[in-house]
Order: sequence, then structure tokens, then C-alpha cells
Amino acid sequence: MSVATRLGGLDTETSVIGGVGTALVAAAILSFLVAPALTGPIAVVFAAFVVVSYLVAEGSTARFLLFLTTTSTVLILGFITVYLVINALPVIREMGLYLLVGSDPFWSTGSNVYSLVPMMWGTLVTTVIATLVAAPLGVAGAVFISEIAPSWAREIVKPAVEMLAGIPSIVYGFIGFTLINEFMQQELSLPTFGSLFVTGLVIGVMALPTVVSVAEDAIASVPDPMRDGAQALGATDWQTTTSVTLPAAFSGISAAVLLGVGRAVGETMAATVILGNVTNLPDPLMDVFGNTITLTSLIASQYGAASGLQFSALFAAGVVLFVTVMGFSIGSQLIERRMRRTLGGDA
Repeated sequence: MSVATRLGGLDTETSVIGGVGTALVAAAILSFLVAPALTGPIAVVFAAFVVVSYLVAEGSTARFLLFLTTTSTVLILGFITVYLVINALPVIREMGLYLLVGSDPFWSTGSNVYSLVPMMWGTLVTTVIATLVAAPLGVAGAVFISEIAPSWAREIVKPAVEMLAGIPSIVYGFIGFTLINEFMQQELSLPTFGSLFVTGLVIGVMALPTVVSVAEDAIASVPDPMRDGAQALGATDWQTTTSVTLPAAFSGISAAVLLGVGRAVGETMAATVILGNVTNLPDPLMDVFGNTITLTSLIASQYGAASGLQFSALFAAGVVLFVTVMGFSIGSQLIERRMRRTLGGDA
């Protein structure tokens, strides 16, 4: 095709389909924000346009749809960020730094006083406990599947571990509440149901499939010549695993742990089921068997009756969670990128 028929590297057909389709998507988004009644008809027009375009120009339409699905993820992330921040601004203006560092009273709807300190502490404690459970057990499971288990066991264990990730979190939370909480109350004489330790333990078990799966992929990606070289020098299988394979896969294993921690931070239903709606710090502070609330369980338990400044405070909790989980996600991606450069021999 000649240069004259190209617009910005795309042929005229693709440019027209992309331009009209983008205009319809923008119109649908604008109508959703300004005139919701028009969103449905515009969506129908867009669907009809895609069907007709696909019948006329299959390749150009597929290219546009792929571009749309890719950019939509970035747009959705941007919309979520803006929406959270806008709705959190009222409580940020009203409470200032007290929102993040305030002392007792921490959370009083009657006095319109809101501090996220107990929730952040509860989230931190449960995340640390979950990490102490998921990280060593997850890495051990990944080493077993990748390096030790025979092929028949690997074919059974790996799908079983991955199936654990599909179990709804409410099921984990209910089991933790009815079994582990009951055990803690009877055997350790805890005065009330719900504790940070039980929540962290359950969330750690929930994060195990993520850690095992990603860490196993990282271990399996270590080049075979590295293992063969160690064994050629007389190293045993276990020495090869501990001295060569694990150090080479350390970046990927770290990324797996970070992803697991990210799930622990953002877990909602298990924490909501197990913990009580206590908006104060444990007494004493380091009491892991104490009962407080996490950022996620705060939102889940109070959004239904919230209004005004309290509703804005829940959005502020969402902002803290969003930034924290995004930080873990970015950190895991950076570590994975470093692993690929290291194993690929790039500088």
C-alpha cells in the first residue's frame, strides 16, 4: 500500500474504523457521566458498528478491538484512581494528618472524627502473619513441585494447589471462624471471637497458591545448564537446589512473595467474617490475639450505613489500600524484570 494511503502508520481503513469506534466509546463514557439514559442506545450503536465493520474489514476491526481492550485497562485504572481520590478529599481536608496519625478517639461517627490508625495496624499485623505463613510454606511447596516431586506427583499436586486459589475467600473465612476461632477460644481461653492471629493465618493459607505457583514458575525457568554444571562439579541434587537454583530464581521467588503479600493486604471477606467491628488498637499493642479491624473489613462492614464524612473516610481507606497494593504489584513486576535480565544475560 502506498505511503499516501497511510495515516500515522495505519492504512485508511483501519484509521476510519478506529476513529469512529473511539468516538462511539468516548460518547458512551461521556453519556454515562452526564446523561446515563443515552448510554444504552450508544452502546447498541457501537455493537452494531463493530459487527458491520468486522464483516466488511475483519483485520482492521480486530486490530481496533485489540487496541481498545488494551487501552481500556489503563483508562479503567485511571478512572478508579481519580474516583477514589475525589471522594476521599472531603475527609482529607477535614481531618488532615489526623487521618493517618490520629490517636484516641480513632473512629467516632457521632463526633465526625476519623483516624485510620487502628485499621492500618490491623492490616499490617495480619499481613505480616500471613507472610510468615505463606512465604516459607509457599517456597517449600514450589521447590518440592519443581525439584523433588516425581512426575506423577507433580501432575497431581500442582493442579491441586492451583485449585485452592479458586475457593471463595468467604469459605476460608467461615472455616477460620467456626474451627480455628473456636479452638483458640477453648484452648487459649480467648475472651471473644476474632483475633488478628487467626485472620493472618487464614489469609496466609489463602495466599499460598499464589506464592507456590509463581515461585514454581521462577524455579522452573532457571536454565538447565546451570544445574548440570553444578552436578558436573560433584554437587548433590539438594546442594544444586540450595546453592544454584534458588539463588538464580531469587528474584522470581521474591516477586511471588510480594504478590502473595498483595493478596493478603487486599483480602476482604475472610477478615470481615473473622474479625469483630472493633475500631480501637489492641491493648497491649503487640497482642496478636487481640481484636481490631483492617482497612478492607472496615469498608465491607460500614459502607452500607455510611454517609457524609464517614463515607469519605471509607474512600480514604480505599486510597491507602489502593496505593499499598499497587506498590506491591509494581515491586513484583520490577523484580520479575530483573530476573529476566539476569537469566537472559542482559546488562
